[in-house]
Amino acid sequence: MKCAVVEPLGVSKEVLMESAKAALGSDVVIDYYPDRNEDPQQLIERSGDADIVMISNIPYDRKIMSKNPNLKMICVAFTGFDHIDMEYCRENNIIVCNCSGYATTAVAELVFGSVITLYRRIRECDAATRNSGTKNGLVGFELEGKTFGIVGLGAIGGAVVRIAQAFGCEVIAYSEGSAPIAGVENVNFAELLHRSDIVSLHVPLLESTKGMINRDTLKLMKSTAILVNAARGPVVDNAALAQALKDGVIAGAALDVFDMEPPVPQDYPLLQAPNTLLTPHVAFATAESMVKRVNIAFDNVKCWLAGSPKNVV
Repeated sequence: MKCAVVEPLGVSKEVLMESAKAALGSDVVIDYYPDRNEDPQQLIERSGDADIVMISNIPYDRKIMSKNPNLKMICVAFTGFDHIDMEYCRENNIIVCNCSGYATTAVAELVFGSVITLYRRIRECDAATRNSGTKNGLVGFELEGKTFGIVGLGAIGGAVVRIAQAFGCEVIAYSEGSAPIAGVENVNFAELLHRSDIVSLHVPLLESTKGMINRDTLKLMKSTAILVNAARGPVVDNAALAQALKDGVIAGAALDVFDMEPPVPQDYPLLQAPNTLLTPHVAFATAESMVKRVNIAFDNVKCWLAGSPKNVV
């Protein structure tokens, strides 16, 4: 049995191999590649004749998978899996598992780092201090007492709930089919947008969620509200968002995800939009989360080999 780890997954080779050995012993041969390469031909060569492929968010489609007749499992070292050709996997009985949960803390913490940065104008305060300025014009806002609207109550959404409550926010949520959370009022999507001071998105990319924040839904939000997207880029129509920010429809936005993986082009609309905080898809990336996901990934392989697969998507 062979496992091709087609990229380093954010940890050293030593850490990765230790995790593999702890989970799998010598039952699986690990082919490790020390760099990230999205070239399809390179991915074909790296996948080789592996039974298992471990990959993060690099697009992995049928043109690549069809070159590997031995492929039986894809372990996505990531939460989202829309970059994997799931139709091909279903057609060919290839099991796909993700590493849901590895970045729950990391993403939730960045959400609040972003909100506080916007609310307290931290970047502007730093710039003023460095340029012999004062607090004039830099009075911010407090989180306590604000209505925090969470769209999607999965693991990350649930973590955001707990932090928002700790800050003294009133938390409301829109999440279809999720279990209720103490102290959280479940409302419909339009009501959440209308009532929230902060709207934080935590949904997967599906046909039903693509573009759910658009020109029309942005108009439902308060003019003083801010939007946070640390979910998937296409959940938001970012051109519409940029225009809404320029027109004062909402007050600000913090985004970690876009229509493409960074780098974003210099003519990207949000780069010129006011009161935005943009980060390069880094919410998941902490030293701790990288180790967590490698451990989850190899545990996924272990469970699949034992006939009890978990984190199947």
